[in-house]
Amino acid sequence: MNFDPVLIADRMTTMKAAGLWRDETIDVYFQRALENCPDKLAVVAYRDGQAEPVRLSYRELDQRVDRIARGLVALGVGRSDVVSFQLPNRWEFVALSLACARIGAAANPVMPIFRQHELSYMLNFAETKVFIVPNVFRKFDHAAMARELQPKLPNLKQVVVVDGDGEDSFDRVLMRDDTPPLAGPGLGPDDVSLLMYTSGTTGEPKGVMHTSNTLFSNLHAYIATMELSASDVVLGASPMAHLTGYGYLAMLPLILNSTTVLQEIWDAARALEIVRDEGVTFSMASAAFISDMCAAVEAGAPVSPQFTKFNCAGAPIPPVTIQRAWDMMGLRVCSAWGMTECGAVTITEPARALEKSGVSDGRALPGIEVRIIDSNGDEVPTGETGELLIRGSSLFAGYLKRPQLNSVDANGWFDTGDLAFQDAEGYIRINGRSKDIVIRGGENIPVVEIENLLYRHPSITTVAVVGYPDRRLGERVCAFVSLKPGCTLTFEDLTAYLDKQQVAKQYYPERLEIVEDLPRTPAGKLQKFKLRETAKSFGNDQ
Repeated sequence: MNFDPVLIADRMTTMKAAGLWRDETIDVYFQRALENCPDKLAVVAYRDGQAEPVRLSYRELDQRVDRIARGLVALGVGRSDVVSFQLPNRWEFVALSLACARIGAAANPVMPIFRQHELSYMLNFAETKVFIVPNVFRKFDHAAMARELQPKLPNLKQVVVVDGDGEDSFDRVLMRDDTPPLAGPGLGPDDVSLLMYTSGTTGEPKGVMHTSNTLFSNLHAYIATMELSASDVVLGASPMAHLTGYGYLAMLPLILNSTTVLQEIWDAARALEIVRDEGVTFSMASAAFISDMCAAVEAGAPVSPQFTKFNCAGAPIPPVTIQRAWDMMGLRVCSAWGMTECGAVTITEPARALEKSGVSDGRALPGIEVRIIDSNGDEVPTGETGELLIRGSSLFAGYLKRPQLNSVDANGWFDTGDLAFQDAEGYIRINGRSKDIVIRGGENIPVVEIENLLYRHPSITTVAVVGYPDRRLGERVCAFVSLKPGCTLTFEDLTAYLDKQQVAKQYYPERLEIVEDLPRTPAGKLQKFKLRETAKSFGNDQ
């Protein structure tokens, strides 16, 4: 794969001279752990339905990483090849990420919710060489889906099934004893190490490319701001295939030489038991996770005095939730805002969390600049809303095969597509999106893609998908549609149609509104803001 990471060349000299790019890959940090604390727990992985977790020291994890890396090489995977894996929060996810770095391949985690529709595009676009899936997860047969996809993807040489018992099982293919030792060079600090898809307004996912330098510059700044150290124990409950999970819950503990505790399926009461039993001190996820834990504590779940810091990103945090978490658990909830393209951009420091997290999304991390401008490109006064631009060390290396979409100007400013205002202390607040995206429980919903699918329905003439407020998830999804004469459409019809299109169920609209016509300007442009205003009242139905 020719990644062509066009957005890093102009930053190399400046970022390295400033010490923001340290030229270190994840394998460098992992080797340090093997020297300093080989018998320390690296990963504790809780599986749904299994009484005891898998516990791996750094030494034991290294042994598995080496075997997986040799197994990938035996399959023909080399430098700049893409390895995709659709795994829940399991030790195999962490080990695969490390193995890819060890052989110079790019890791491409994809969410377990994706189905044939999303995966056929993603894997083909990335020229994925090996695809690793669970056998069955949440009662869905991922192995059957992957095998069905393989003949349609010319670059996909091997499907590998975790917990499988056939010839393509993880143990038989990637955990073999008969593969030769590694000989080739590993990942370089400016090589593309991570390919992660993000939903945009183009109707198709965009492949965000990160190098070790772009990603880890953010993690170092984050570690300092959140005051984390090797003594911390991190709960990994948010999906690892998001940048939140991959960067801050899988890679960050390895950089710290600390421990990450993985929870495969989210259950708040069980999470709090794990927090207590494993001495968890920190985690990061969307606000819905905090709401769920507060409810679980009210129902009798345990509280651990060691669990003191939580970082929320993905949607604004209700102030009442922040206060409840503090009152009930002694947990400081720090707000944050970021994107797959740049990681966490702004954070509220733990010391200011109770004061600022409910009214802001934090202020810029070291190495990152933010700028808020009007339609003329001029900076707006403090407190006024404008378009949010960012630049700095953690900005991505570009979109795979789509440099025309990079949205970076000649001075290195990236247009986030979000609207924000800033207070006198530099704390920002996201208060709108110029991008047509709904964020449900921290998950970006690809609005244009869903609309395009619904436009193909034989009964629909026009459709618009918008978000409406929800106390727990931040937003839910509503589809406004107008119908062809004589046609009818129920909510059940809608979901059955999307199910037939093999779309991830998490992308389904949760409400259907039949309208005679959609609001438009005199020029015919759809006025989605009017639909959003209408949809605001739906949040009162809860």
